[in-house]
Amino acid sequence: QVQLVESGGGEVEAGGSLRLSCAASGRTMDIIAMGWYRQASGKPRELVAQIAIGANIDYADTVRGRFTISRDKTWNNSYLQMTNLKAEDTAVYYCKALYPRSFGRREYWGRGTQVTVSA
Repeated sequence: QVQLVESGGGEVEAGGSLRLSCAASGRTMDIIAMGWYRQASGKPRELVAQIAIGANIDYADTVRGRFTISRDKTWNNSYLQMTNLKAEDTAVYYCKALYPRSFGRREYWGRGTQVTVSA
C-alpha cells in the first residue's frame, strides 16, 4: 500500500510555469509506473503524463512539448514540470501509482492539487 500527496499547485498567469510534486510513502519499491492526471470542472479525469519502468514516458497530445514528467530512482517522488501554461490547463491534478497485475489492488491516487491558469 502507498500513500500519495501532491503539492505545488497554485494560480499562475498564462504563459507561466509550475512544478508539481508527488510524494509517495509506503510500499514504493513495487511501483511500476506513476502518472499525473487532471480533472477540470465538469469534465472527466484525463491522463496528462505517465512514466513507467524502463523510462517509458507518455504524454497527452495537449501537453506534449510543454510538460515534463520525471521521478526519482526509488519511486518516492514524481514531478510534473509545466511550462507555457494555458487557461485550459486549469484543473485539479492527481498523482497515481500503478502496481503489477499480481497485486490485489493496482492503482492508488492522491487527493489532488489545484492548478488555476488565468488568461
